[in-house]
Amino acid sequence: MSEQILTRALSSDKRELKAKESLEKARLAHERYLIRQHHGDLEEAIENYIEAVKLDPSLPETYYRLASLMWEQGQISVDTAIEQCKTAISLAPKNMNAHLYTGFFMKLAQDYKAAESEFKEAIKANRLKSARPRLVLSQTLLQKINSNNGSVGDYLNFLYYFLSGSLMLAWDKPSMKMFYKNLSDDFSVFTYNTVGKFMETFKMYPAAENIYKKAVMDTNHSEIFYNKMGDLALKNNELELTVDCYRKVLEANSLNREVLIKLATVLQTYFPENTDEAIDCYEKLLQFDIDSAQIYYELGHLYLRKEDKINSVSAFKLALERDPENPFYNNSLAYAYSKADLYDDAIEHYKKAIAINPDAEWTSIVCHALGALYAEVKGNIEAAVSTYQAGIILDPNNYDLYLALGDVHMAEYDLDSAIRAYCDAITLNPDNYRAYSKAGIALWEKDYVEEALVSYHKAIELNPVNEFAHNNLGIIYLDGLGDAEEALEYFEQAIELNPSYTLAYFNAGRASQIMGFINDAANYYQMAIDLNKITHDLDEDDVRNRLHKLFDV
Repeated sequence: MSEQILTRALSSDKRELKAKESLEKARLAHERYLIRQHHGDLEEAIENYIEAVKLDPSLPETYYRLASLMWEQGQISVDTAIEQCKTAISLAPKNMNAHLYTGFFMKLAQDYKAAESEFKEAIKANRLKSARPRLVLSQTLLQKINSNNGSVGDYLNFLYYFLSGSLMLAWDKPSMKMFYKNLSDDFSVFTYNTVGKFMETFKMYPAAENIYKKAVMDTNHSEIFYNKMGDLALKNNELELTVDCYRKVLEANSLNREVLIKLATVLQTYFPENTDEAIDCYEKLLQFDIDSAQIYYELGHLYLRKEDKINSVSAFKLALERDPENPFYNNSLAYAYSKADLYDDAIEHYKKAIAINPDAEWTSIVCHALGALYAEVKGNIEAAVSTYQAGIILDPNNYDLYLALGDVHMAEYDLDSAIRAYCDAITLNPDNYRAYSKAGIALWEKDYVEEALVSYHKAIELNPVNEFAHNNLGIIYLDGLGDAEEALEYFEQAIELNPSYTLAYFNAGRASQIMGFINDAANYYQMAIDLNKITHDLDEDDVRNRLHKLFDV
């Protein structure tokens, strides 16, 4: 038994020794890569770090150094690099470099607060030799000031860590030289940033843009200044330039979360033809695992724009998984289901959105959508009427709901209820022509000829280019009052407004026939026959019979 223990101990010692050898090889290759930037040195360093981890998983150094190289090679994301560095911290909580590397990646993720915390932990881990973390922290604070309008406290902290770090670094000339080179660049950023903001404050936009362009050329921070140029272009409604600048930011840093959001929003709002690029931006944002529900919600709308029903439903469902009580997500999923002809699922989610009722006015609009499903798809008129009435109770000023309620009553030929609903809409908004047009139809069907005339005349007064109102008013004059001459004027006006209006040609033919204008009637009937082959609005045999009778002796 003792021999087995001794063998395992020797084997363990051997593995630790090999792990240290691999770690040393990795360090040397890493140093060569930093000096020569040869890709072969990078691969050798990664290979040996991985070997060291396999041989001895308790070596903290392998995790944060491997994270930095794999991230640089594009093999892992910033979030994964942070997790690897946190593994190193869990193995050695007082390891200054583990905290330093973790802070570095958090800074890349633009989580400045967390980065500051890690740099402060690095300082605590070795206060007497904390020059590097102090200076890196001061540099981070300066970058925060440059990009996020830092507070007075940030300025004071920057000065404190910069001065204390500089004193401690005085004897470390190589590190000091490298740091001051970086710091000089950051001060250049600070200068350009300050001057540019000054120009913007006084609305000297062309001058500010030139400052930012010069900063792109003179500093190593094109990402910051292309971002500012994009914001400035958006303020001036130069949308093409905005998109171009944001794209350049992402060329420098494809995981700049702030700019991914900006670019996705601009593309989604102003460039519907660039839907695929907007989708790509949102998919990259999912890597940050922040506001995932909202991102899936936006993706769902973009897929709807592409008429990609399956992906739109999936995206809205993923949004709801993360926030199941969100009424807007339920409403959008219901709409996506209805587009995919999954009506029962749509009704379920519309009901849930209505039950949550975040806002009476918004919820009344959802009632309109649900009522339409009941009426047009399910044929459940009672449910449709109840839903529309519920929407009107929620928002008595919803004009469209009164029209929808009138329409569903008209479909059931409940003319009194239809007229009442349309009149309620007119009372609510007497300057909107639509209720007058719809009321005119119901009144005509009810044989209230004079009232129908008044309603259609008002509809045309409010909207003179409404060809349907002209045609229907002509029908009332022709069939209700027997005034073919007056009727023909309205039919001809409808045709002028819409040269493809089949019914108007047919009615103009009827009016012309009554007035004895045989050739005109024949031409109108023939046009109606030709157009009907496309529109299928009329019984073609009936029109042909009318045409032939014109010439019967």
